[in-house]
Amino acid sequence: MSRPGFLLSPWPWRSVGYLLTGALAGVVALVGLLGAAAVGGALAIVLVGLPLLVIVALAGIPVAWAERHRLRLIDRDPAPDWHRAPVAEGLWPWLTTRLREQATWRELGYALLFAGVLWPVDALAITVGLLYPLAMVATPLLMATAGGGRETKVLKAWTVTDWPTAFGIAVLGLLALVLGAYVLGVAAGARAELTRLLIAPREGDLGAKVVELTRSRVRLVDAFEAERQRIERDLHDGAQQRLVALTMTLGLARLDVPPGPLADQLAKAHEEAGKALAELRELIHGIHPKVLTDYGLEAAVTDAADRSVVPVDVDLELDGRLPPAVESAAYFVVCEALANIAKHSGASRAEVTGSHRDGRLFLQVCDDGRGGAEAGAGTGLTGLADRVSVLDGRLSLSSPPGGPTLLRVEFPCERTDRCA
Repeated sequence: MSRPGFLLSPWPWRSVGYLLTGALAGVVALVGLLGAAAVGGALAIVLVGLPLLVIVALAGIPVAWAERHRLRLIDRDPAPDWHRAPVAEGLWPWLTTRLREQATWRELGYALLFAGVLWPVDALAITVGLLYPLAMVATPLLMATAGGGRETKVLKAWTVTDWPTAFGIAVLGLLALVLGAYVLGVAAGARAELTRLLIAPREGDLGAKVVELTRSRVRLVDAFEAERQRIERDLHDGAQQRLVALTMTLGLARLDVPPGPLADQLAKAHEEAGKALAELRELIHGIHPKVLTDYGLEAAVTDAADRSVVPVDVDLELDGRLPPAVESAAYFVVCEALANIAKHSGASRAEVTGSHRDGRLFLQVCDDGRGGAEAGAGTGLTGLADRVSVLDGRLSLSSPPGGPTLLRVEFPCERTDRCA
């Protein structure tokens, strides 16, 4: 508006269009809301009016939809729609989703404000900034036509009886029209900013991006976990079975070959095949243990404890299965903790305890070692802590010098009924 070309640009006309359509739409909203509320309230006693009252509660949705489109007249930034998609198709899921959303009630509040206060303000701005100056500019024309060249009224306030005064008022009307363009621009801009603040706040965009970023991280974790399981399944059912068959074939061949150089070569090949099979099984277990997929976290942790160098007591109270990503993250946290205990703690015994209660999984790994461990000092827990945080979990480590060392992990999750 501060630029010299403002008056020659489309923005004054856009401002007029925005305020004018706001006044008209406000009248429609006022009539619709009053009519639906009155009829619904009168018929609510016989339950027939309840659907109309629900419609009144949802009236802000179409009003906000129209307002977001009207904002395009003077606001180049699109106004986003913060409504969530229903979890299922059909009227009832849509209705329950909308009635539980904060956006729905915020838009209803805006609709009531729009119907009661804002559209009269739009109409007043149009009247003062456009209609009054146009009426002044038209004074000579009105005097020549309706007044018969003798007199006419200006804004129904005073009478003009001579032509010099009529043309003087017309000139003042032109000046008022120029000033009114700026007034309308300011009014339309303030009105649009208020609308955006109420139905599509810009700061909400940042919150939505944060939410979407969190959801995308969770989706990546789920996809990563599914890919780990696919690789484990392919190796287990493919390469491992071929190595098993190869090992058996070499063993049978050794039985059929008499002692000599060939028998020695077969024995060496049989031994190497056995080592390769053992390494592959260890690799598969490190990618994603099959026992975790088939039997769940409790069985997988028990298996990890049995394979630990340090004796480990396991006390888990987990009834049912948990989400795959949570089971996987919890399992590898326990495995990393047991590996650290074996390598660095000098402990003679460790303990893994845990339970699922109040919608959260709690795990603890404790050892009687020398202590002094730090999560960020090359223990391997930093990456696991990041993975835990993606699932909205928390990982903490307490390891004073002299011990004991206590690792706690917590995940928000619910039991599932999935089958392996």
